[in-house]
Amino acid sequence: MGYQVTNKTRQTVVASQVQKADSYFKRLFGLMGKPGIPQGFGLWIVPCQDIHSFFMRFEFDAIFLDASGKVLYLLERMKPWRVSRFVKGGKVVLELPAGAIAQSGTEIGDELELRAADTAPSG
Repeated sequence: MGYQVTNKTRQTVVASQVQKADSYFKRLFGLMGKPGIPQGFGLWIVPCQDIHSFFMRFEFDAIFLDASGKVLYLLERMKPWRVSRFVKGGKVVLELPAGAIAQSGTEIGDELELRAADTAPSG
């Protein structure tokens, strides 16, 4: 099943083609080994309070959220072979193509929502 993430605060679509990484192996491997992240794609990692970019060949953005979808921390253009900080209270990380945070206008304190793509509002 595909998902969409919207920024309810700013009324913008953050990612229109989102996959969930909600098992141990999906979270562990995430985007490793992929050639890049296409525009509009996102990886919703849950539960998650920190991430790594080992074995990755590209930069990406990451949004750290609490259980209610509130943005706690923004990490723009994470480089390969790095480890993020541990985000206290974090429950979800949304990994996105580099530049997606700026493009969506997302800021700390905004509220994001994950919805099944077939129930997402159009626009």
